[in-house]
Amino acid sequence: MPIFEYRALTVTGEAKKGIIDADTPRAARDKLRVDHMHVTDMREVMEARGQHRVQEKKKLLQLEFQFRRGISTRDLATFTRQFSTLLKSGIQLADALNALVEQAADRRLEQVLRVVKEEITSGNNLAESLAKHPRYFSDLYVNMVRAGEASGTLDVVLTRIADYLQKQASLKSKVISAITYPCIMMTVATAVVIFLMSYVVPQITQVLLERGQSLPFLTQILKSISDFVRTFWPVMLGMGVGVFFFIKALLATEAARLRFDSFLLRMPIFGQLFSKQAISRFSLTFSTLLKSGLPALDALKIVALVVNNARLTQVINDIHTRIMEGADIATPIKRSKVFPPMVGYMVSVGEQSGQLEEVLDRIAESYEEEMDHAIQRLTALLEPVIIILLAVVVGFIIAAVLLPLLNFQGI
Repeated sequence: MPIFEYRALTVTGEAKKGIIDADTPRAARDKLRVDHMHVTDMREVMEARGQHRVQEKKKLLQLEFQFRRGISTRDLATFTRQFSTLLKSGIQLADALNALVEQAADRRLEQVLRVVKEEITSGNNLAESLAKHPRYFSDLYVNMVRAGEASGTLDVVLTRIADYLQKQASLKSKVISAITYPCIMMTVATAVVIFLMSYVVPQITQVLLERGQSLPFLTQILKSISDFVRTFWPVMLGMGVGVFFFIKALLATEAARLRFDSFLLRMPIFGQLFSKQAISRFSLTFSTLLKSGLPALDALKIVALVVNNARLTQVINDIHTRIMEGADIATPIKRSKVFPPMVGYMVSVGEQSGQLEEVLDRIAESYEEEMDHAIQRLTALLEPVIIILLAVVVGFIIAAVLLPLLNFQGI
């Protein structure tokens, strides 16, 4: 079906533009007229004159989307929940997609859904169509949809995906909020110190030297630091940028990434937070995939791709290998030294009772609660530490500046 790009005026005189699919330009105008819009301009952007033209347009759209960011996790969760609701209401797949296209607030998502709808109209299934847009729909999303289509429970699976995405967005926001506050505090503190060292201190020391006054030892140290910062700040900035790109390139290698992610799980203060987040994400993802009907081996392959930690990915791949050799899931988890012993024992109980999905859900909930408490403790700990460090640095600068002034006045 051809796709048309249009410009129109609403009943209130507001200009609007968008894209719409219809058999002919006249049919497209009729559709818009039903929505009380007066078309001022319309042109065809995709034709159905042969499969070759359709495929060319799809490839162009996919190349265009490669340079764009996908939608946020929360927006994708909202779209998925709406999709599930439409299917539960008995609406056909193509009609449900058409309704989602019309109400999509994100233009990029709207274009993707139009291409997906065209794929389905051409005879492809939903999973295959979504898989062609990896920046929007991950392997986990596609495989769960595939399992839902195979079992005839696509609406139920979409609800599970929406719940999973919502929880993942919540976990991510909690970690970001825990890291954001100390980062802001450190940024402000660094900016204050740089301002004092590069602007205030040089002026005061220059006045003192012009008066012929000798500087105390503490002030001399401060002056040396200030002179160094003012003289070599371009070099320091260049070194900082160089170190950043060097570390980024280094982390692109598998060995370095593995060591870095292992360090993240063991690092002081933040290590427990990252570890709890990783375990919660593993448990929730694994449970969601198993509930959707995927076999344990296939589920583990997908989990390994989405945990976003090379050390945990290594452990999950080892679990996958051990299962293929005939072992259970709990034994390699217990031996991994990444998962706490409690997780291994709970997984073992779940396997023996046939309630592994429910046990994994309990693990995810438990570690999410622990992560909340860890965030509260982290915030309570870092706030006074940063304030004390800032007070010490600023106090040192003030003391080094006031000391010669007090000596000059004979106090």
